Amino acid sequence: MQVKAFLETTIEAALNPSFLEVVDESFMHNVPEGAQSHFKVTVVSDAFEGKRLIARHREINGLAAEALQGPVHALALHTYTPAEWEARGGQSMVSPNCLGGSKHDQ
Repeated sequence: MQVKAFLETTIEAALNPSFLEVVDESFMHNVPEGAQSHFKVTVVSDAFEGKRLIARHREINGLAAEALQGPVHALALHTYTPAEWEARGGQSMVSPNCLGGSKHDQ
C-alpha cells in the first residue's frame, strides 16, 4: 500500500476528521525518487478537544507506527480542533525547504 493512502485510511478510521490532508513532501528532500519518506499531515478533529499538542502528536504517531517503522523518516504534524482550524482561517502552515544535506547543496 502507498504510504499516503495508509496514513489517510488509518487516521480517517480512528479520528473521523472534519479535514484531513496528507502531503508527500519527499521531493523536497535529498532522497531517492519515489522514497515516500517525508509527509505533512494536517488533521482537524473533535477527538483533539481538551488534548494538549503532545498528546495529539503521540496519537498520530501511534496510528502511523507501522509506516514509521518502514519508509517514513519524518512526519510534520499539524493537529487542530475545529475551533482552532476555523481561527486559522482553514489554513495549515507552509513547510520550509529542506536545507540540511539537501539537493540545493549540489
